[in-house]
Amino acid sequence: MEMLEMRGIVKRYNRFTLGPLDFNVPKGAVVGLVGENGAGKTTLIKAALGLITLDEGKVLFEGAPLEDDEAGIKERLGVVFEGSSFPEELKIPEIGRLMGAAYRSWDREAFAKYREQFGLPEDKKVKELSKGMRMKLSIAVALSHRAQFLLLDEATSGLDPVMREELLDILLDFMQDENHSVLLSSHITSDLERIADYIAFLKDGELVFFENKDDLIYSHGIVRVGRRELEQIDKEFLVSVRENAYECECLIRNARQFAGKYPQLAVDRASVEDIVLFYVRGERR
Repeated sequence: MEMLEMRGIVKRYNRFTLGPLDFNVPKGAVVGLVGENGAGKTTLIKAALGLITLDEGKVLFEGAPLEDDEAGIKERLGVVFEGSSFPEELKIPEIGRLMGAAYRSWDREAFAKYREQFGLPEDKKVKELSKGMRMKLSIAVALSHRAQFLLLDEATSGLDPVMREELLDILLDFMQDENHSVLLSSHITSDLERIADYIAFLKDGELVFFENKDDLIYSHGIVRVGRRELEQIDKEFLVSVRENAYECECLIRNARQFAGKYPQLAVDRASVEDIVLFYVRGERR
């Protein structure tokens, strides 16, 4: 079953349109959402949460339309956006009491555990917290009401490498329950490569690909050739090409088949970051 289904969704603005696209988050999976600034990642997450009105399409959680039980569904969601949405004058213990009133499933002990684990100061107001501390607070809240589905928009942004590693470990622990799911939007593709089961790439409001992460990495490769050699490569293998003064760097699909056809050419592994950069900056073939 799908935790989240977005069917034929469209959201139009004056200078930007998201969709039409279909987008799913399977139950028990982590989906990494990547794309440039302005590609539509935050708009997609807001659409999933019913925070914006769609022009077309529908949103379902575990097969049920969001509008049928919006309050009940949102009780099961943990949400983190880049930047804090908590009242600026409140201190962290007061945030805990506020969330306890908002969520029937609020776990005070879990919040206290994350507050200590993240080093969140009890004596400071939200407005006095650094960007990283605000993000830690948002994550602590999202994890403290027994949510089944986490939607995290740039949740690792502003965190130091140690804290990012700690957060990823927490998400992996969260996913030990096969009924849980995570949608994680991030510019830090190495984080997604570590924990995501699927990678979705948005560009200019369109879903370019949605693929199993391991299949995506395994099926792509990078080949470096001269211009004359480039002309001899079958176009069906070429995804994108970046040229400089000395060589052509090519992202190729069906890497194993390519290696069999062109054994004289070395095929290097392509990371998620490599693949995304070729789609964004390379010349599509």
